Amino acid sequence: MGEQPIYTTRAHVFQIDPTTKKNWVPASKQAVTVSYFYDSTRNSYRIISVDGSKVIINSTITPNMMFTKTSQKFGQWADSRANTVFGLGFSSEQQLAKFAEKFQEVKEAAKMAKDKSQEKVEVLGNHSQQESGPETPSTNQASSINGTDDEKIFHVGPEAVLLKNENDLLKSAIEHSNTNTKKWETELQTLRENNARLVDALQESSANVESWKKQLSACKEESDTLREKIAELEVQCNEASQEKQRNAQLSVRVQELEAELHDKEQELENLRKQAEIIPQLMAECESITSKLQTADTKNRELEGRIDGLHMDVDDSRQKQGNIKGELKKLMDVLDVKLDELHEFRRGLSRLGVDN
Repeated sequence: MGEQPIYTTRAHVFQIDPTTKKNWVPASKQAVTVSYFYDSTRNSYRIISVDGSKVIINSTITPNMMFTKTSQKFGQWADSRANTVFGLGFSSEQQLAKFAEKFQEVKEAAKMAKDKSQEKVEVLGNHSQQESGPETPSTNQASSINGTDDEKIFHVGPEAVLLKNENDLLKSAIEHSNTNTKKWETELQTLRENNARLVDALQESSANVESWKKQLSACKEESDTLREKIAELEVQCNEASQEKQRNAQLSVRVQELEAELHDKEQELENLRKQAEIIPQLMAECESITSKLQTADTKNRELEGRIDGLHMDVDDSRQKQGNIKGELKKLMDVLDVKLDELHEFRRGLSRLGVDN
């Protein structure tokens, strides 16, 4: 069946800087597909990622590999065959946890496959030793037998059949191993070609690092410019919002002025209606003015008379005062006279008593 994908996800791919061994170098400009592949013919597992036509990850999983989570969304593993460290940046913690779990499963499966292959090699080695062990004594035994051909066949027949079967098994095993060897040579050649392409791609990526750095600096400058523009646009937006508020206030003010204008127009209409009766009012005013003038004249005459009356009243009051003074004097005189009369009467009464 060849290689088949068993798990696929998307992530940003990074490789460790080969010179500093500290900084991460982006291997992809954006998130790319990262897949686990299983090769049933070789019973092996690989992590492969391709960006366009460029292979950026080709890592065979071995039992001694370790996948390390360095942050909530970033993980890494070292590949000694590729002489590099791969890093993956995920968009969520769940994707990172799923990838790490799959890495552990694949590593365990690779370990089991390695153990099984070692067991097969040991079994084949023991089997070959068992096959090569009895061959010499049987041959010596066959060569030491004297007699006719029939006797040789009679004495050597069962062992020769067993040896023939074993030889057939060995031949088939050798043919199978030769076939596998050819397959492995083909795969080795393919791997060499892939490695050559990977080396070329690595050299190309190294050559592109400078251009990427320039592009990164240009992008940073562009981002700074965009930030400044965004700040300016935010200021303009704030000014626009303030202008909208002012426009809203002006609209309200215009509506109020329109209402006031309507009221003024109503008042003007009322004044116009009143202006139509102004001549009549003027005539009435003239007649009233003449009447007022006549009344003023009469009032002046009356005021003269009132002044004369006031003077008369004052004179009469003065006269009354004088009369009151004279009356008081007369009253005093009368009182004295009355007192004298009383005294006289008393004197008379006393004289009458004496007489």
